[in-house]
Amino acid sequence: MTDTPASQATPLVTGSEIARLAGVTRAAVSNWRRRYGDFPAPVGGGVNSPLFDLAEVQAWLDRQHKGQQVSVEVQLWQALRGAYGDDMLGGLVDVSRFLIEGEAGELPADVARLARDLAESGGAAEAVSALAERFTDSVRRAGSDQVTSSRAVRAVRHFAGEVAPDATLFDPACGIGSLLLAVGPEHGPRRCGQEVDARRATFAQLRAVLTANVGADIAAGDSLRDDQWTNLKADLVVCDPPVGEPDWGREDLLLDPRWEFGIPSRAEGELAWLQHAYAHTAPGGRVLMVLPASVAYRKAGRRIRAELVRRGILTQVTALPSGTAASHALPVHLWQLRRPPAPGDAATSVRMVDLTAVDPDGPLEPDPEHVAEVPLIDLLDDAVDLTPGRHVEDSHRDYAVEYQTLRRELTEQVRLLAELLPALVAGDGPSSLDGPTVSVADLARAGLVEYGDPEPVSTSDQLDTAYLQGFLRSAGNTRRSTSTSGTFRLDSKGARIPQMDITEQRRYGAAFRALQEFEERARRVVELSRDVTALARDGLGNGALAPDR
Repeated sequence: MTDTPASQATPLVTGSEIARLAGVTRAAVSNWRRRYGDFPAPVGGGVNSPLFDLAEVQAWLDRQHKGQQVSVEVQLWQALRGAYGDDMLGGLVDVSRFLIEGEAGELPADVARLARDLAESGGAAEAVSALAERFTDSVRRAGSDQVTSSRAVRAVRHFAGEVAPDATLFDPACGIGSLLLAVGPEHGPRRCGQEVDARRATFAQLRAVLTANVGADIAAGDSLRDDQWTNLKADLVVCDPPVGEPDWGREDLLLDPRWEFGIPSRAEGELAWLQHAYAHTAPGGRVLMVLPASVAYRKAGRRIRAELVRRGILTQVTALPSGTAASHALPVHLWQLRRPPAPGDAATSVRMVDLTAVDPDGPLEPDPEHVAEVPLIDLLDDAVDLTPGRHVEDSHRDYAVEYQTLRRELTEQVRLLAELLPALVAGDGPSSLDGPTVSVADLARAGLVEYGDPEPVSTSDQLDTAYLQGFLRSAGNTRRSTSTSGTFRLDSKGARIPQMDITEQRRYGAAFRALQEFEERARRVVELSRDVTALARDGLGNGALAPDR
């Protein structure tokens, strides 16, 4: 639900909430929107997170016989909104404690009753998980990154793959526990986490208790400045760290041994989190970290990226689908690191996966054309750009076909270019054009010209447009349109053109048209020359092209 007052008669709901209300999947709701023209239109939110009027949705579900009464879950969320307002996290903590301990304490009576009813229908763990998902949706719509989106959780869980039941899992910025509790088998692994916000840490711990993750232990505190797990070595570290925080503690941590690959700059806090996660990885263990796409190419992080690549520690970078991030549509990547179990067992290439064109709610298994295995040496250039799309595109590029296509087009454009230059002969000198002239403004007042975009055009068969526009750009008119500072601004109203009969106009107009096309083709020749040269150099350098015998 949104942050509307509890007294509002028709609150707004998301697609996920409609799905829960109707007892279907979120994909089913998306299908309804496409298939049924009378499905309620969004009344708020954005393109990726539309909001709908609950009353309109309920009426439509009833008409289609797809609806049901407002669920206990929705009623409980509305009651929490009314009782706790903006402090929904406090409400979730109180509800969780009530379901564990059975004591309502200061929990409002209606909230306690609805929480008990919801737990009885599907279990306490399911009840709190549903509330946590609603909290995640509401925070995302508010534009905050304080919780990990359900799409990011799904992506990390997918690429984490199989996790051993006796594994140790760690999340150094666990928030409300969404990632930490989702990855791996529900029972068995030891789960350790740390979160700077004490209430979020408390809620994460309560969620772990409710889901019978008895091995979970969540500590409160700043992981970078006050690491509560100094001796922990995990088999899998997952993390969706804070983004864009310059005050991550650099000045206090300059000599910290965790900076194995280099001291991150103030602007590269994400690389501090990445090295912190790697420092807590056991031999053979892995790191899966959600990072902004800019971390892959920012100049300040080049040296650290180079070290990760050079040592064979970075194994995969996945560009996740647009819309994966919690509060925005900016692209995010999933970096995977592996600590070599023994010397000489490091990676020799980095797997690049580009899923940016994939539906964020669709399958995440990449097609072959979305993947490239890039040798380490190919990444260690001056930029060390680890953006997957760049490498995937290059790896599937047919250099030979592309080079021949560009070469043929360039040859044809050069041939046409030579033919376009008009045949011009010596004129009678400037005096030949010193005869009567007329201003464009007068022509416009007479209805012979109208001001187009960007240049005026003729509206009469007594005035040739190419002739008009050609003389507008003559030296005399150019001088009139150039300010004392040297700035050129075409002043068509003040420009003057010679008075000639229509036959002469067309003769001059044909020459001006030929020059205009010549100029346009010349620009295209320059572009093609640049493109074909760059392609040839790349292809010769990487072995995709070779000189003809």
